[in-house]
Amino acid sequence: MTTVASIQEQETPVTMLTAYDAPTAALADEAGIDVVLVGDSIGNAVFGYESTLPVTMDDMTRATTSVVNAVDDALVVTDLPFLSYGVDRAQSLENAGRLLKEAGAHAVKIESGPHTVELTEAMTRLGIPVMAHVGLTPQHVNSVGGYTRQGTTAEQAAAMLDLAKSHEEAGAFSLVIEHVPREVGAAASEELDIPVVGIGAGPETDGQVLVVDDAVGLSERVPPFAEAFGDVRGEMRQAIERYRDAVESRDFPADEHSHSEGLDL
Repeated sequence: MTTVASIQEQETPVTMLTAYDAPTAALADEAGIDVVLVGDSIGNAVFGYESTLPVTMDDMTRATTSVVNAVDDALVVTDLPFLSYGVDRAQSLENAGRLLKEAGAHAVKIESGPHTVELTEAMTRLGIPVMAHVGLTPQHVNSVGGYTRQGTTAEQAAAMLDLAKSHEEAGAFSLVIEHVPREVGAAASEELDIPVVGIGAGPETDGQVLVVDDAVGLSERVPPFAEAFGDVRGEMRQAIERYRDAVESRDFPADEHSHSEGLDL
């Protein structure tokens, strides 16, 4: 079974994929994915929101429970949603603990800033493993002006790396770095001792993470830093169309799909 400790010692690149339900989580686990992330991207991918901001603790708790129930080997990390942390220390710790205690997650991920360094230290002291997240942090979409690349100047990159190091020193067991120049991703992996998992951060990071809908080809549009490794969207559309046609032509249900008791009615 993959653990926080084994991820830190892993020599091969870390594979990480989101999942929001039991069937998807089971497939990721069966495929040997190291880390299943219950992302607050559920807001965009499942609920149809334009951002992750409306996602609630109840949403994340239910989704995490579903994923945990389906996973045997992967490490399950779950996102703390917008405003569930960083406002009140006690409430932040309670929410993080809830995802471990009630939903069964192995660790939490927080979108990181200077205000989350001490929180990371407090969580780890209580036995809550923390995955930090720097670069593009989607919960800050309104303040950064969209889903734009971060760390594009030397000054911005240096500040980002300092922030990442501060979270490592505070006890974070790993780091996600999102949508930054590959040089920044490479520097983070070089300078930090904890695993650095990239998304849109180049090939030199210690691992990669993608939203499962993008990876399997379910998303209508795939971000430029992602790749669709299948065409699930096309396969689903064809299957639904075949079902529609079979019902309209009365080919379904056929005799083999029906049961008769020979009743005289």
